[in-house]
Amino acid sequence: MSGQAVSGPGPDTGRLVAGRYRLVDRIGRGGMGTVWRAQDELLDRQVALKQIHVSPYLDDDELATLYERTRREARSAARINHPNVVVVHDVVDDRGLPCIVMEYVPSRTLGDVLKHGTVTPDEAARIGRGMIAALRAAHAAGVLHRDVKPGNVLLGHDGRVVLTDFGIAQSTGTSTLTKTGEMVGSIDYIAPERVKGAKPGPASDLWALGATLYQALEGRPPFRKDTAVETAYAIAMDPLEPPRRAGALTRLIETLLAKDPAVRPPADLAEQILREPAAESDTAYMPAAEQRR
Repeated sequence: MSGQAVSGPGPDTGRLVAGRYRLVDRIGRGGMGTVWRAQDELLDRQVALKQIHVSPYLDDDELATLYERTRREARSAARINHPNVVVVHDVVDDRGLPCIVMEYVPSRTLGDVLKHGTVTPDEAARIGRGMIAALRAAHAAGVLHRDVKPGNVLLGHDGRVVLTDFGIAQSTGTSTLTKTGEMVGSIDYIAPERVKGAKPGPASDLWALGATLYQALEGRPPFRKDTAVETAYAIAMDPLEPPRRAGALTRLIETLLAKDPAVRPPADLAEQILREPAAESDTAYMPAAEQRR
């Protein structure tokens, strides 16, 4: 449930999908699809239903790739059983196109929140704890998210932090669905090694976590420029402008955004830093290169 926030009825309101899911109102819209709040009439519960957007200009191979990406989103998320990861219930066909049925989380996205201002370091740490817990669970299941960003972080009205939209996730051992030279993800949150064409790993998701926390505190992504090409170059080559509002999180964020994946803290250490009061000192984290001295 990511992308531009929308709310209210649409032309499909009230329509029954797959003979079971009654569309109630739209709750999100992005480049890949529209998310609805729907009523599961079989189990009498609310769900979120993601309709995939399809260009009329897609050829058969591109349409097949879209179908496979959708199935992989469902399979990837279904492999992860964790309260900080959205639960996938079903994949259904609607008018010849796949839809993903997920748990409904009453929430706003972090991206929506940041349209109205930044968050405090304490709130960023709370959000970061939920995100890193979700990523640890995903990586343990052999799944890379590859599109961690504010729009894919749900902030539940009950305080829950949920990572969603595994639409371009990649499972260990599966073949890639991208063409040679094609890059998937949102450019502001793509790690330097991916910009340079290297294979992504768990450290790439952690870089995106750092970029998300940086934006949450500073109000902008760490390397954003006027164009995507300039942003990609800055991510790969430019030094980081240190965050000014991060407080005790400064050292962690700077290290998560290191150009070299080997310098970034592993997920378990990052989670520990986000949880421990002692992390408020600058000595709470020492890069691996310094630890080996």
